Amino acid sequence: MKLAGKKILVVGLGQTGVGLCKFLSPRGAQITVTDAAPAAALGPVLGEIRNLVAGLALGPAYPPELEAIDLIILSPGVPPELPWLQQAVAAGMPLIGELELASRFLQVPVVAISGTNGKTTTTALVGELLRASGQRIRVGGNIGTPLIELLQYQEQFDYLVIEVSSFQLDTAWSFKPHAAALLNISADHLDRYANFAAYVNSKASLFRLQGPEDLAVLNADDPLVAPLAARLRSRVCQFSLQQPVKTGAWRRGGALCIRLASGLEVQFPVADIKLAGQHNLENIMAALLLALNLGASPQACREVLARFTGLPHRLEWVATLSGVRFFDDSKGTNVAAVTSSLANFTEPVILIAGGRDKGGDYSPLAPLVQERVKAMILIGEARDQIAATLGHLTHTRLAHDLPQAVQWAWEESQPGDVILLSPACSSFDMFTDYAERGQVFQAAVQGLSNGRPSRA
Repeated sequence: MKLAGKKILVVGLGQTGVGLCKFLSPRGAQITVTDAAPAAALGPVLGEIRNLVAGLALGPAYPPELEAIDLIILSPGVPPELPWLQQAVAAGMPLIGELELASRFLQVPVVAISGTNGKTTTTALVGELLRASGQRIRVGGNIGTPLIELLQYQEQFDYLVIEVSSFQLDTAWSFKPHAAALLNISADHLDRYANFAAYVNSKASLFRLQGPEDLAVLNADDPLVAPLAARLRSRVCQFSLQQPVKTGAWRRGGALCIRLASGLEVQFPVADIKLAGQHNLENIMAALLLALNLGASPQACREVLARFTGLPHRLEWVATLSGVRFFDDSKGTNVAAVTSSLANFTEPVILIAGGRDKGGDYSPLAPLVQERVKAMILIGEARDQIAATLGHLTHTRLAHDLPQAVQWAWEESQPGDVILLSPACSSFDMFTDYAERGQVFQAAVQGLSNGRPSRA
């Protein structure tokens, strides 16, 4: 793909937008960057790109005039359905995403992980399993460093292991991962997609270009993922917690069993696995199938599983105060994630939820709320909506902010309870991202007195 002399519009000035500028500029592209945020809100980011770009269209100047633009490249968080982008496409303007651009310059195999939930943990674990087995690995994509930035190092690595979101897949028609896993599909991002079927199709497009030389890892227990096995041209491995599979991974008693087409058969005792949570067993099976198919050592995998504890803000234990345990599951941004988190506790749970609604239905949480949640403290833009759907099932209060919610949850608690932040919503109404939300939660917990709360 020739970039020299092309007039390119980069839409979105987050980490991916900066990475795009750093990739395009040395290749002779004339770059204009646009973002709805004003310059004052972008701060140090502008300093990183100021010498790389020909023009900025920020805040009041967004969106820019498009007459002189040859190509539009989107950051993952920018919906291609924006009216001005749709008008540009209708007028014949080429529009691609960052993943599409990176795909045209890839020279090493890519391992890609997608799914509604669990993809970040699984991506990180695949990287650890391969690295411990002596492979040269770099992890990135939707987790940390964008793929476009990883390209400058690609000759140094055997594989690039990346997390891929549906948003990225929507504008990446050339992306062909050598190995890919689809962990699960449940209702999410319905504020972005026309309907649930469109979201499902977006996830399934992960495999669209794979051939017989490539690997697809599928969740045999997921009714939306499992049927893909009959449609794909790639080699398929499946994983299941419910039943044995012909080629793949399954749980039998106290062990995860692996059987590969190569003839490798190996078991991993669950008791030796550090990463907690029933849902994480699925993530682990998917990661093992990817890594072992790519040459990872079973013994190295055992050693990694014995020490890998997961990532921050994913059902992360924060503290135990006077017999009350606090868990940060700020990454639980949809109903399916909250369902998985609640399923890990038999103790009474005080649930802190809410944020920006993503167009989902909260009613599937009803049985678990009724069974396990002794109280709900709701925050953010969606608090009234969640309260209307679930509030009658348990004691429910509406807090002004997250620190107040933590204080109220503490006041409601008794020894033996669990206080769980698992929002079922995005964070963007009150926070920069889920990580900041989790940090605020943890700071509020650390600020509590270790004595029992006073009760009015």
